Amino acid sequence: MIQRGYRALVLWIAWSAVAIVFYASIYQDTDVWKFVEQDSSRITWGIIALFAVGIVTSFALTVLLTLESIKVDYLESVAKQTGWLGVQESDKRFCVANFFNSLKTVMTNNGELNIEALVEVEFAVYRRTAQALEVIGNLLITLGLVGTVVGLTLTLTGLTSSLEALGHDQEQLLRGLRGAMGGMGTAFYTTLLGSVLGGVLLRVYGHIDENGVDSLENALTRICLVYCSADFKPSTERDIRALNQEVQILTQKVEYLKSVLNESKSAVADFATELTELQQRETRSHSLEDTIKLRKDYLETLRQEFQLKRMIRGAWWKAFIKGFRKT
Repeated sequence: MIQRGYRALVLWIAWSAVAIVFYASIYQDTDVWKFVEQDSSRITWGIIALFAVGIVTSFALTVLLTLESIKVDYLESVAKQTGWLGVQESDKRFCVANFFNSLKTVMTNNGELNIEALVEVEFAVYRRTAQALEVIGNLLITLGLVGTVVGLTLTLTGLTSSLEALGHDQEQLLRGLRGAMGGMGTAFYTTLLGSVLGGVLLRVYGHIDENGVDSLENALTRICLVYCSADFKPSTERDIRALNQEVQILTQKVEYLKSVLNESKSAVADFATELTELQQRETRSHSLEDTIKLRKDYLETLRQEFQLKRMIRGAWWKAFIKGFRKT
Protein backbone atom coordinates (compact mmCIF):
# COMPACT_ATOMS: atom_id res chain seq x y z
CA MET A 1 0.00 0.00 0.00
CA ILE A 2 1.32 3.44 -0.94
CA GLN A 3 1.99 5.75 2.00
CA ARG A 4 -0.22 8.82 1.86
CA GLY A 5 2.67 11.27 1.84
CA TYR A 6 4.20 9.76 -1.31
CA ARG A 7 0.97 9.07 -3.19
CA ALA A 8 1.10 12.12 -5.48
CA LEU A 9 4.74 11.54 -6.40
CA VAL A 10 4.18 7.83 -7.13
CA LEU A 11 1.20 8.61 -9.33
CA TRP A 12 3.17 11.31 -11.15
CA ILE A 13 6.04 8.91 -11.88
CA ALA A 14 3.65 6.15 -12.96
CA TRP A 15 1.84 8.45 -15.38
CA SER A 16 5.18 9.70 -16.72
CA ALA A 17 6.16 6.11 -17.50
CA VAL A 18 2.85 5.61 -19.33
CA ALA A 19 3.39 8.85 -21.26
CA ILE A 20 6.88 7.82 -22.34
CA VAL A 21 5.62 4.45 -23.59
CA PHE A 22 2.73 6.15 -25.38
CA TYR A 23 4.99 8.69 -27.07
CA ALA A 24 7.45 5.96 -28.08
CA SER A 25 4.65 4.09 -29.83
CA ILE A 26 3.52 7.25 -31.64
CA TYR A 27 7.08 8.09 -32.65
CA GLN A 28 7.66 4.61 -33.99
CA ASP A 29 4.57 4.78 -36.21
CA THR A 30 4.64 8.41 -37.33
CA ASP A 31 8.22 9.71 -36.91
CA VAL A 32 7.02 12.87 -35.18
CA TRP A 33 10.42 14.33 -34.36
CA LYS A 34 11.54 14.35 -37.99
CA PHE A 35 8.54 16.45 -38.92
CA VAL A 36 9.13 18.78 -35.94
CA GLU A 37 12.65 19.48 -37.22
CA GLN A 38 11.30 20.29 -40.71
CA ASP A 39 8.21 22.24 -39.63
CA SER A 40 8.37 25.65 -41.32
CA SER A 41 5.48 27.12 -39.32
CA ARG A 42 7.24 26.41 -35.96
CA ILE A 43 3.89 25.82 -34.29
CA THR A 44 5.02 22.39 -33.13
CA TRP A 45 8.05 24.00 -31.47
CA GLY A 46 5.72 26.26 -29.51
CA ILE A 47 3.59 23.27 -28.49
CA ILE A 48 6.60 21.30 -27.24
CA ALA A 49 8.07 24.32 -25.38
CA LEU A 50 4.76 25.04 -23.64
CA PHE A 51 4.39 21.37 -22.73
CA ALA A 52 7.91 21.39 -21.21
CA VAL A 53 6.94 24.39 -19.05
CA GLY A 54 3.87 22.50 -17.86
CA ILE A 55 5.90 19.38 -17.04
CA VAL A 56 8.47 21.33 -15.00
CA THR A 57 5.71 23.18 -13.13
CA SER A 58 3.84 19.95 -12.40
CA PHE A 59 6.94 18.17 -11.12
CA ALA A 60 7.91 21.07 -8.84
CA LEU A 61 4.37 21.23 -7.44
CA THR A 62 4.30 17.45 -6.92
CA VAL A 63 7.58 17.55 -4.97
CA LEU A 64 6.26 20.38 -2.76
CA LEU A 65 3.03 18.50 -2.12
CA THR A 66 5.00 15.39 -1.22
CA LEU A 67 7.16 17.27 1.31
CA GLU A 68 4.08 18.92 2.79
CA SER A 69 2.23 15.60 3.01
CA ILE A 70 5.14 13.95 4.82
CA LYS A 71 5.15 16.81 7.33
CA VAL A 72 1.38 16.50 7.82
CA ASP A 73 1.68 12.75 8.45
CA TYR A 74 4.26 13.46 11.15
CA LEU A 75 2.14 16.21 12.71
CA GLU A 76 -0.88 13.91 12.77
CA SER A 77 1.07 11.33 14.78
CA VAL A 78 2.13 14.09 17.18
CA ALA A 79 -1.43 15.46 17.46
CA LYS A 80 -2.72 12.04 18.52
CA GLN A 81 -0.50 12.23 21.62
CA THR A 82 -0.25 15.92 22.55
CA GLY A 83 -3.09 17.67 20.73
CA TRP A 84 -2.84 21.21 19.41
CA LEU A 85 0.09 22.22 21.61
CA GLY A 86 2.36 19.65 20.01
CA VAL A 87 1.68 20.49 16.35
CA GLN A 88 2.37 24.21 16.40
CA GLU A 89 4.80 25.21 13.66
CA SER A 90 7.22 28.14 13.63
CA ASP A 91 8.72 27.71 10.16
CA LYS A 92 7.25 30.04 7.51
CA ARG A 93 8.61 28.56 4.31
CA PHE A 94 5.66 26.39 3.23
CA CYS A 95 1.89 26.47 3.32
CA VAL A 96 1.46 23.94 6.15
CA ALA A 97 3.63 26.04 8.46
CA ASN A 98 1.79 29.19 7.38
CA PHE A 99 -1.52 27.49 8.17
CA PHE A 100 -0.53 26.61 11.74
CA ASN A 101 1.00 30.04 12.35
CA SER A 102 -2.18 31.72 11.09
CA LEU A 103 -4.26 29.39 13.26
CA LYS A 104 -2.14 30.30 16.27
CA THR A 105 -2.62 34.00 15.54
CA VAL A 106 -6.40 33.60 15.34
CA MET A 107 -6.47 31.75 18.66
CA THR A 108 -4.20 34.29 20.35
CA ASN A 109 -6.45 37.15 19.25
CA ASN A 110 -9.61 35.20 20.22
CA GLY A 111 -10.92 35.57 16.67
CA GLU A 112 -13.63 33.56 14.95
CA LEU A 113 -12.15 30.26 13.85
CA ASN A 114 -13.13 28.79 10.46
CA ILE A 115 -10.75 25.95 9.68
CA GLU A 116 -12.12 25.13 6.21
CA ALA A 117 -11.86 28.72 5.02
CA LEU A 118 -8.37 29.10 6.47
CA VAL A 119 -7.20 25.92 4.74
CA GLU A 120 -8.53 27.13 1.39
CA VAL A 121 -6.84 30.51 1.82
CA GLU A 122 -3.45 29.12 2.80
CA PHE A 123 -3.38 26.49 0.04
CA ALA A 124 -4.75 28.74 -2.71
CA VAL A 125 -1.24 29.02 -4.20
CA TYR A 126 -0.98 25.27 -4.76
CA ARG A 127 -4.51 25.07 -6.14
CA ARG A 128 -3.94 27.94 -8.58
CA THR A 129 -0.74 26.27 -9.79
CA ALA A 130 -2.61 23.00 -10.36
CA GLN A 131 -5.32 24.86 -12.26
CA ALA A 132 -2.65 26.60 -14.35
CA LEU A 133 -1.69 23.16 -15.69
CA GLU A 134 -5.22 22.76 -17.02
CA VAL A 135 -4.96 26.19 -18.66
CA ILE A 136 -1.67 25.18 -20.31
CA GLY A 137 -3.35 21.98 -21.55
CA ASN A 138 -6.17 24.00 -23.11
CA LEU A 139 -3.61 26.31 -24.74
CA LEU A 140 -1.88 23.30 -26.26
CA ILE A 141 -5.17 22.08 -27.73
CA THR A 142 -5.80 25.58 -29.10
CA LEU A 143 -2.33 25.71 -30.66
CA GLY A 144 -3.05 22.34 -32.25
CA LEU A 145 -6.22 23.72 -33.81
CA VAL A 146 -4.35 26.81 -34.98
CA GLY A 147 -1.76 24.54 -36.55
CA THR A 148 -4.57 22.63 -38.27
CA VAL A 149 -5.93 25.83 -39.80
CA VAL A 150 -2.44 26.94 -40.85
CA GLY A 151 -1.75 23.52 -42.36
CA LEU A 152 -5.00 23.52 -44.33
CA THR A 153 -4.21 27.02 -45.58
CA LEU A 154 -0.80 25.86 -46.79
CA THR A 155 -2.46 22.86 -48.42
CA LEU A 156 -4.97 25.01 -50.31
CA THR A 157 -2.20 27.39 -51.38
CA GLY A 158 -0.11 24.51 -52.70
CA LEU A 159 -3.03 22.93 -54.56
CA THR A 160 -3.94 26.27 -56.14
CA SER A 161 -0.39 26.73 -57.32
CA SER A 162 -0.36 23.18 -58.72
CA LEU A 163 -3.62 23.70 -60.61
CA GLU A 164 -2.34 26.93 -62.13
CA ALA A 165 0.85 25.19 -63.32
CA LEU A 166 -0.92 22.07 -64.58
CA GLY A 167 0.08 21.29 -68.15
CA HIS A 168 2.70 24.01 -68.75
CA ASP A 169 5.08 24.25 -65.76
CA GLN A 170 6.10 20.89 -64.33
CA GLU A 171 8.51 22.34 -61.78
CA GLN A 172 5.92 24.70 -60.30
CA LEU A 173 3.47 21.83 -60.21
CA LEU A 174 5.88 19.77 -58.08
CA ARG A 175 6.56 22.71 -55.77
CA GLY A 176 2.86 23.22 -55.27
CA LEU A 177 2.31 19.55 -54.47
CA ARG A 178 5.19 19.58 -51.98
CA GLY A 179 3.70 22.64 -50.29
CA ALA A 180 0.29 20.97 -50.18
CA MET A 181 1.76 17.83 -48.61
CA GLY A 182 3.73 19.90 -46.10
CA GLY A 183 0.54 21.76 -45.17
CA MET A 184 -1.28 18.49 -44.61
CA GLY A 185 1.58 17.33 -42.39
CA THR A 186 1.40 20.56 -40.38
CA ALA A 187 -2.35 20.16 -39.94
CA PHE A 188 -2.02 16.54 -38.86
CA TYR A 189 1.00 16.72 -36.54
CA THR A 190 -0.01 19.92 -34.75
CA THR A 191 -3.43 18.45 -34.05
CA LEU A 192 -1.83 15.22 -32.85
CA LEU A 193 0.70 16.92 -30.55
CA GLY A 194 -1.77 19.45 -29.18
CA SER A 195 -4.43 16.87 -28.36
CA VAL A 196 -2.03 14.26 -26.94
CA LEU A 197 0.30 16.53 -24.96
CA GLY A 198 -2.30 19.02 -23.79
CA GLY A 199 -5.61 17.19 -23.87
CA VAL A 200 -4.36 13.90 -22.40
CA LEU A 201 -0.95 13.99 -20.72
CA LEU A 202 -0.90 17.45 -19.12
CA ARG A 203 -4.50 17.28 -17.97
CA VAL A 204 -3.78 14.07 -16.08
CA TYR A 205 -0.78 15.74 -14.42
CA GLY A 206 -3.08 18.59 -13.42
CA HIS A 207 -5.62 16.18 -11.93
CA ILE A 208 -2.88 14.40 -9.97
CA ASP A 209 -1.72 17.69 -8.46
CA GLU A 210 -5.26 18.83 -7.69
CA ASN A 211 -5.96 15.54 -5.91
CA GLY A 212 -2.72 16.03 -3.97
CA VAL A 213 -3.86 19.48 -2.84
CA ASP A 214 -7.30 18.10 -1.86
CA SER A 215 -5.69 15.27 0.11
CA LEU A 216 -3.42 17.72 1.92
CA GLU A 217 -6.31 20.03 2.81
CA ASN A 218 -8.44 17.12 4.02
CA ALA A 219 -5.61 15.81 6.20
CA LEU A 220 -5.10 19.19 7.86
CA THR A 221 -8.82 19.67 8.41
CA ARG A 222 -9.04 16.20 9.95
CA ILE A 223 -6.15 16.91 12.33
CA CYS A 224 -7.77 20.13 13.52
CA LEU A 225 -11.29 18.73 13.88
CA VAL A 226 -10.45 15.35 15.40
CA TYR A 227 -7.35 15.88 17.53
CA CYS A 228 -7.18 19.63 18.19
CA SER A 229 -10.79 20.85 18.39
CA ALA A 230 -10.86 20.54 22.20
CA ASP A 231 -7.94 22.96 22.44
CA PHE A 232 -9.55 25.59 20.22
CA LYS A 233 -12.34 26.48 22.67
CA PRO A 234 -11.39 28.79 25.56
CA SER A 235 -11.60 26.84 28.81
CA THR A 236 -9.80 26.25 32.08
CA GLU A 237 -8.69 22.80 30.96
CA ARG A 238 -7.08 24.24 27.85
CA ASP A 239 -5.24 26.84 29.92
CA ILE A 240 -4.01 24.14 32.29
CA ARG A 241 -2.80 22.00 29.39
CA ALA A 242 -1.09 25.02 27.87
CA LEU A 243 0.56 25.79 31.21
CA ASN A 244 1.73 22.19 31.57
CA GLN A 245 3.11 22.30 28.05
CA GLU A 246 4.98 25.51 28.79
CA VAL A 247 6.36 23.99 32.00
CA GLN A 248 7.55 20.94 30.08
CA ILE A 249 9.20 23.14 27.45
CA LEU A 250 10.83 25.23 30.19
CA THR A 251 12.05 22.06 31.92
CA GLN A 252 13.58 20.83 28.69
CA LYS A 253 15.32 24.16 28.18
CA VAL A 254 16.68 24.08 31.76
CA GLU A 255 17.98 20.55 31.24
CA TYR A 256 19.57 21.64 28.00
CA LEU A 257 21.14 24.62 29.76
CA LYS A 258 22.53 22.34 32.47
CA SER A 259 24.08 20.05 29.88
CA VAL A 260 25.58 23.06 28.11
CA LEU A 261 27.04 24.34 31.39
CA ASN A 262 28.51 20.94 32.17
CA GLU A 263 30.05 20.77 28.75
CA SER A 264 31.42 24.29 29.22
CA LYS A 265 32.91 23.30 32.59
CA SER A 266 34.61 20.26 31.09
CA ALA A 267 35.83 22.39 28.19
CA VAL A 268 37.35 24.95 30.59
CA ALA A 269 39.03 22.13 32.55
CA ASP A 270 40.47 20.70 29.36
CA PHE A 271 41.68 24.16 28.39
CA ALA A 272 43.42 24.60 31.74
CA THR A 273 45.07 21.20 31.34
CA GLU A 274 46.26 22.12 27.88
CA LEU A 275 47.71 25.39 29.21
CA THR A 276 49.65 23.49 31.90
CA GLU A 277 51.00 21.04 29.34
CA LEU A 278 51.93 23.94 27.09
CA GLN A 279 53.92 25.61 29.88
CA GLN A 280 55.74 22.35 30.58
CA ARG A 281 56.50 21.98 26.92
CA GLU A 282 57.91 25.50 26.82
CA THR A 283 60.22 24.68 29.80
CA ARG A 284 61.37 21.54 28.05
CA SER A 285 61.86 23.42 24.85
CA HIS A 286 64.25 25.90 26.59
CA SER A 287 66.46 23.06 27.87
CA LEU A 288 66.34 21.49 24.47
CA GLU A 289 67.45 24.74 22.88
CA ASP A 290 70.43 24.91 25.25
CA THR A 291 71.39 21.35 24.34
CA ILE A 292 71.15 22.14 20.64
CA LYS A 293 73.28 25.25 21.14
CA LEU A 294 75.98 23.26 23.00
CA ARG A 295 75.92 20.64 20.26
CA LYS A 296 76.40 23.33 17.62
CA ASP A 297 79.34 24.80 19.54
CA TYR A 298 80.94 21.36 19.85
CA LEU A 299 80.54 20.76 16.12
CA GLU A 300 82.03 24.17 15.35
CA THR A 301 85.04 23.32 17.56
CA LEU A 302 85.55 20.03 15.76
CA ARG A 303 85.33 21.78 12.39
CA GLN A 304 88.01 24.29 13.43
CA GLU A 305 90.24 21.48 14.73
CA PHE A 306 89.97 19.61 11.43
CA GLN A 307 90.87 22.77 9.53
CA LEU A 308 93.91 23.29 11.76
CA LYS A 309 95.09 19.75 11.16
CA ARG A 310 94.75 20.21 7.43
CA MET A 311 96.80 23.38 7.58
CA ILE A 312 99.50 21.62 9.58
CA ARG A 313 99.62 18.74 7.14
CA GLY A 314 99.78 21.12 4.22
CA ALA A 315 102.69 23.05 5.78
CA TRP A 316 104.68 19.84 6.47
CA TRP A 317 104.23 18.67 2.90
CA LYS A 318 105.32 22.01 1.49
CA ALA A 319 108.44 22.05 3.72
CA PHE A 320 109.35 18.54 2.57
CA ILE A 321 109.05 19.51 -1.10
CA LYS A 322 111.23 22.60 -0.63
CA GLY A 323 113.97 20.57 1.12
CA PHE A 324 113.89 17.96 -1.61
CA ARG A 325 114.37 20.61 -4.30
CA LYS A 326 117.40 22.09 -2.52
CA THR A 327 119.14 18.72 -2.38
